[in-house]
Amino acid sequence: MWSLDSLDAFLLAASKACCSPIALFIQIQGFVICLLLAFGWALASYVRSKEIRRLKESIKGGNNFAFLSYDINDLEHSSQLNLPRVSIVMPLKGFGEHNLHNWRTQITSLYGGPLEYLFVVESTEDPAYHAVKRLLNDFKDEVDAKIIVAGLSTTCSQKIHNQLVGVERMHKDSKYVLFLDDDVRLHPGSIGALTAEMEKNPDIFIQTGYPLDLPSGSLGSYCIYEYHMPCSMGFATGGKTFFLWGGCMMMQADDFRTNRHGVVSELRDGGYSDDMTLAAIAGAHKRLITSPPVAVFPHPLASDLTFPRYWNYLRKQTFVLESYTTKVNWIMNRALFSTHCYLSWGFIAPYLMSAIHVAAALRCYFKGYSVDEATFPSTGLLLACCLATCTLIELFSMSNLTRIEVKLCNLLSPEAPPLSLAYYNWSLIFVAMLVDNFLYPISAMRSHFSQSINWSGIRYHLQDGKISKIERSKGKGPKYTDLGGKHLYGKKGSPNNYSFLRSLSRSYVEWRQPKKYDL
Repeated sequence: MWSLDSLDAFLLAASKACCSPIALFIQIQGFVICLLLAFGWALASYVRSKEIRRLKESIKGGNNFAFLSYDINDLEHSSQLNLPRVSIVMPLKGFGEHNLHNWRTQITSLYGGPLEYLFVVESTEDPAYHAVKRLLNDFKDEVDAKIIVAGLSTTCSQKIHNQLVGVERMHKDSKYVLFLDDDVRLHPGSIGALTAEMEKNPDIFIQTGYPLDLPSGSLGSYCIYEYHMPCSMGFATGGKTFFLWGGCMMMQADDFRTNRHGVVSELRDGGYSDDMTLAAIAGAHKRLITSPPVAVFPHPLASDLTFPRYWNYLRKQTFVLESYTTKVNWIMNRALFSTHCYLSWGFIAPYLMSAIHVAAALRCYFKGYSVDEATFPSTGLLLACCLATCTLIELFSMSNLTRIEVKLCNLLSPEAPPLSLAYYNWSLIFVAMLVDNFLYPISAMRSHFSQSINWSGIRYHLQDGKISKIERSKGKGPKYTDLGGKHLYGKKGSPNNYSFLRSLSRSYVEWRQPKKYDL
């Protein structure tokens, strides 16, 4: 067993090693990663802030319906009559605590043109089927909506299968189709804003948006929030983007009717991820993807979102990089895989080194050694201070973007209870940053070598980037979905033991719970 003197000697030696040229490069690289993230969030904040100013100026000018349209003349009855028909396809799986509220925001849109809502489930045994049926009974004379039973998928993921069945059943006069996940909380003017952009620019292939995560208080929910925040930069461009989120995608309906660019066949024949597949098609055919600045949607996470469910969600996110449509798409996914893994651990390494520097300095302080007596490298403390400064800048920039997006969401949904940043626990968010970046490469490598994933109780196996085998074992897989905590089989059950992280979750989930999110 080591003595304290041995520990002191080890810490001093480790601190000196962490001041070598290679170690200095790793730590400075970490500073750069922090500052680049802060800069990206600052740019995203600028785009969202500009939209807030535009909304406020329109309201100040007398247009109290700016959350629907900046030009109040567009809300005249004569203008609304000419709006195109839109079909909203919603693939469903399970039923959770926030679904009913989300569905209500979707079917009570203030879009003035003809709308139809297609709720697509796997079977009538899905808990979502009965929940939607009750909801539609309440609105049976107010909305054009129906439930479609799609049956089991055999050649693609169940979500994609549900989407394609919904597209087959959409109205023959629909000009646009909007795919929405059941965890999307729409604003009253969201469908109108997306449609207006499609009408303005016929070259748009897909319009998308991105969620604003509302953590529930557990470490798992903050890890998901932290995972999504860097991705949010790519959607806060105010226009053209290369990123696509499957939770909100608007496309030309004729693209599916004519199988343009092979959108139907690529999705149907072995497709695992709808957004990654469609993004690959857009890239291969040089088609335009856009994300309007108002397309940011509140996304409340489950109040009982445990760490194992976060881990399974992360596994699904890394697993999508194993699916591909072309050789070029495979190369791009490999590049993204390698870059993300490198940057994740490149982000983590400086914190480990700084911990060594601080530990060595504290041991010297408590033993009463001077810097010269302990031959302690003062460079280490300087590096630790620099890292702390960069981290504070990064967290400030992240909180500023979140604050601005919360404000934008409140303006876009004036009828809803206001969202707030007050309950966000920023110390837990910092921990989530470390945990998420540490686990990402582990998850990515596991996905790469396993080539299979359990998604909502269905296990998919990939071969050459396509789904080659589908296994269903009702009741033996997870009882809940990952983010919404939706019951998959109509009865409650305990979360399954997904991985070695179960032991970590028991201590993390109970650690310093902040006030729960509640609307």
